[in-house]
Amino acid sequence: MPNIVPISALRNYSSVLQNVAIGSPVYLTKNGRGCYAIVDIAEQEEYERTKATLKLMCKLDEGRKSGEQEGWISSDDVRRKFTANL
Repeated sequence: MPNIVPISALRNYSSVLQNVAIGSPVYLTKNGRGCYAIVDIAEQEEYERTKATLKLMCKLDEGRKSGEQEGWISSDDVRRKFTANL
């Protein structure tokens, strides 16, 4: 069951923060609509790592598709490109 409270509950923020745990954020409403979420910092860090991993996986897939469509570049060509700028 999600923990949803009005933003005015932050007047007594210690009671609101007691309900925050990993996997159990507290959602704050403003004028009856969801507005903010308070999450455990460990959960936020895990979210950021997952987001970065997903972004990397998407870029790798994009590169794989490009290689299949446009042809692969040899490792020798890559080495020449990067050593030419030195």
